[in-house]
Parts: sequence; C-alpha cells; structure tokens
Amino acid sequence: MQRVVHDVKTGFKKTDRPERPSTVDCQSMRAARWRTGSARAAAVALVLAISACASTPSRPAAASGPGPKGRLLIVGGGPIPDEILDRFVALAGGPGRARIVIFPMASSSADAGVELAGDFRKRGAEAERLVLTHEQADSEDAARRLEGVTGIWFGGGDQVLLTKALGHTRVEAAIHRRYMDGAVVGGTSAGAAVMSTPMITGDEKHVGGSRPPAKDSSDAFMTIARDNIVTEDGFAMLPGAIVDQHFIRRRRHNRLISLVLENPTLVGVGIDESTALEVEPDGRWKVIGESVAFVVDARQASVTPAGKGALGAAGVKLSVLPAGSTYEPATGRSTLPEVASRKP
Repeated sequence: MQRVVHDVKTGFKKTDRPERPSTVDCQSMRAARWRTGSARAAAVALVLAISACASTPSRPAAASGPGPKGRLLIVGGGPIPDEILDRFVALAGGPGRARIVIFPMASSSADAGVELAGDFRKRGAEAERLVLTHEQADSEDAARRLEGVTGIWFGGGDQVLLTKALGHTRVEAAIHRRYMDGAVVGGTSAGAAVMSTPMITGDEKHVGGSRPPAKDSSDAFMTIARDNIVTEDGFAMLPGAIVDQHFIRRRRHNRLISLVLENPTLVGVGIDESTALEVEPDGRWKVIGESVAFVVDARQASVTPAGKGALGAAGVKLSVLPAGSTYEPATGRSTLPEVASRKP
C-alpha cells in the first residue's frame, strides 16, 4: 500500500511511516573532517565517526573469497504454490532435517506466519515464528536462536517494518552467517523486497510527475523518471541486483526501469506472483512457479545524463523468463525452457 504525505520544505511526497533508527554515514563523517573550522574539531569528528561505525552491527560486505553455500528462494507474492513450498523445505534439508525460522514482522497481524509454519510442518520440517523488536534482534540471545537453523523465511506485509526490526542487528548478521554456511533464505512479497539494497519501499516522491492524478486516485508509478522511487537499505542478500515483486499483476515496470536506469550497474528483477527466483551458490538464477520473472539489464546501455531532460536509455536488455528459465547475472545470458521448434 502506498502512503504518502506532503513535505512542506521540499515539495516532495514522502512516506508517513515511522523513521528507521538513524545510522552513522561513515563516509559523510570522514568528508566532514575537511569542512570543519579547525584541525582539532576535525580530529574529534573523525574519532566519533570511527567509534560509531565500530559499534554499529553491519552486514558483511561482498567478499572476493568463497561465496555463500546457501541459496535464496525469492517469491513475488500472491498464493504460494506447493511446488515452491516443497522446494524451500528441500533446500532446507528435507523432511526430518529442515529447521525453519519465520520472521513475520512485515505484517501487523498477530497471526502472521502461523499458517505458513503449519505448511512447513506438514512437509516434515520443524518450523517456528520468531517475532522480535529491533532491540531484541540486536541481542546475542536472539542471534543464538539461529544456530543450527537450515531455513530462514521473511513474511509479507510492509518491507520497511521488517528492516526496521532486523536491519543492522546481531540477528541480521546471524542470518548472513547462516546463509554463507549453507542455509536457504527465502521470502515473499515484502520478504522479497528486503533481499536487495537498494530496497523498494513502495513509495514515490512525485506521483504522476508533472500530471499528478486526482487526490482520490489509486494510480501510482505512472512515470519513468529520476529521483522519484523511494528506497532504503534492505538486507543485501542479493548483491548487484534490485528486486521487485507482484510485478506483472500490479504493472510495476515503470518503477523498476526507473531505478535500474538510475543505477545501471545493478540488474533489476521483477518477480510475478506465485513465482520464485532461486539463486544458486554460483550466482545463477532459476525461475520456478506459475508466471515469469522480468529482468532489466542496463549495464551495457547508454543512459541520458542527469539534468539533460527525461530519463531515457538505449540498448537496455530485457528478458521475460517463465518457469524453467535461467539467468546468469555475471554474463547477462538467459536461457528459456525447451519449446517446440518453429516450422520453417
């Protein structure tokens, strides 16, 4: 759901969600050293920045060494087919071995995740919900609850609520460690959005651009434009990508294309409902489920420069990948499932 309020100072429309806990921008603090009025003030600012960075739990940076042993299973929302639930349990170790933790905090419902936990148990897995506040998630006790877990699931709802609860905490760090050690990490809807940084929040600054819709309109993301899509930090489980969800059903092409053209080094993937993207340890993507994944690759494209008119590009590579398709982000190569050959 889109919820925006008017910012009197900027003229932008922005989210009315509670602000996430502030974190220190280390690079900005270092740069501030050169703007201070005296060398002593600069030194003090630098020491404070270093101390704050050291005390803030951070997610692991992309390493040049061994990659993750685990897999991702990213679902685009909507009804989750049995095929996808079966696959998640199998990746978590299978019946009798899978130990799954569900984080349902994206939803405000007290029963969020209960039915899903039951679905996993029916498939022979141990499954429990773990509901945490940000303070609780930053405790060693909470992080230790993930020891031995083979599957981690992020529920649907509002992705900002989920990152507010888990972002930059010891639990988030533990999730990354479990993934590196071989656990499968999955999620649906909001739980798909959190997989990437930048994370699409669902808000925009300039609804309709120069032609805003009526105040009672539900229209959104009507333009391809710069400085419009609101993003925040996600969990960065899928480096080098931007993840969108409910993609075909809710016609979210404009917002993903806008973000990719603003960040052309990142590959955009819009996953439709009842469909999942499985990310293998070698980085290859595989599509399963009932619909398609839509890939936007502008890494070799020419993009119009900022301040020079409308946002545009030439040479963008698009792929519409049904179940059985694969995509290799490193090369941009996609393959479709076998189809009947055309007659000459």
